[in-house]
Amino acid sequence: MIMVKYESSIKQVPYAQQAVYEMLSDLNNIDRVRDRLPEDKLQNITFDRDSVSVAVPPIGEIALHVCDREEPKCVKFEAAQSPIPFNLWVQMLPVTETSSKMKVTLQADIPLMLKAMVGSRLQEGVEQMAEMLAMIPYEK
Repeated sequence: MIMVKYESSIKQVPYAQQAVYEMLSDLNNIDRVRDRLPEDKLQNITFDRDSVSVAVPPIGEIALHVCDREEPKCVKFEAAQSPIPFNLWVQMLPVTETSSKMKVTLQADIPLMLKAMVGSRLQEGVEQMAEMLAMIPYEK
């Protein structure tokens, strides 16, 4: 196994850092954006305040739980169920009082033989997740 890290590019978010943090730190808020999630890529989503479970074809069932919250700048997730062990964190920094920027980071333990096959997909997935998170309406 080799520990690898994938980082998204920095995304601009037209909402205050605190609003972004409050939304992402409580996974019950997924319900507010469920209709924006790509049903072909994410299926059978269940969630509560601290965890989310989703079927991701062709990977299978993935479950995450919040393992750390650093208000108002970071929410860290740990894989509770996944084909590979990983952590994911979303960092938020203020730009102005009404805007912020965000970055998504994934750190995974991947068998060395698989790194070449899945590395580009994981990087692409992290980038897509950051783009999706940047487009969420964070107002209440």
